[in-house]
Amino acid sequence: MLFDFEALPASERYKLLVSSVVPRPIAWVVSQDEKGVVNAAPFSFFNVFTDDPAVLAIGCGPHPKGHAKDTLNNIKATGQFVVCLVPHSHIQEMNVTATDFAAEVDEISEAGLTQVPSTKIKVPRIGESPVAMECETFQLIPVGHHTIVMGKILAMHIHDEAVLDPVKHYVDTPKLDLVGRMHGRGWYARTTDRVEVPRISVADWEARKKG
Repeated sequence: MLFDFEALPASERYKLLVSSVVPRPIAWVVSQDEKGVVNAAPFSFFNVFTDDPAVLAIGCGPHPKGHAKDTLNNIKATGQFVVCLVPHSHIQEMNVTATDFAAEVDEISEAGLTQVPSTKIKVPRIGESPVAMECETFQLIPVGHHTIVMGKILAMHIHDEAVLDPVKHYVDTPKLDLVGRMHGRGWYARTTDRVEVPRISVADWEARKKG
């Protein structure tokens, strides 16, 4: 069935996108305002895009009431934020931080999580997250009612037990036990369900065709 995005309202395009582009990694974004009040919120319009410089991007939509979300306001004010990834063990705590608390409420505290100091920026990270990326603003791109926040990654923290070889930078990805966003308002997927498909060289492909 064809869906003409040029003829559909944004709300219907959104439903089609979030129910088909799955699973999506979750950016558990920690930010703080100029007074130091910490905010944490999950975003699933998120991924990494380059490695030199290392840049990730988050799509920040507006608050349902129409104004900018606290995360975007904080990033605009300070130019700093931390993207944490969500382990299955703390999916419920992540869900708590998605609650529409007032701007002065510290979601990390409400969810019973631990603030850990960052190394290069003032914004803390979530200690229970197995992966945390300290970021500074690379670029803010207004796109319709969203703002694409591009962040340059200054440092990455990975829990020791998930690092196979710190010299070669090998990570035990399954041990991270991350979750991704699925369809609807409350569906998620675990990344422990894997299928290995080895890459095919040109030589192997040509040999396969001949055989």
